[in-house]
Amino acid sequence: MQTITTTLSSKFQISIPKAVREEQHWEAGQEFVFIPKGKGMLMMPAPELKQLRGIAKGAKTHNVRDRKDRV
Repeated sequence: MQTITTTLSSKFQISIPKAVREEQHWEAGQEFVFIPKGKGMLMMPAPELKQLRGIAKGAKTHNVRDRKDRV
């Protein structure tokens, strides 16, 4: 996809260009997360709970820090 630009409105809103929405299959009402990246921002769809199932399978659970051991 070529570089596409958009403008921040006076209400601090950005319209996502149709070509981007169609390529990414984004729909109205979909939730997004914003992740700071240096001087920029990564925007991506917020994952649904079912997509997170099993994400930590096999994770080591020993030596896990808890709020209690913070100073």
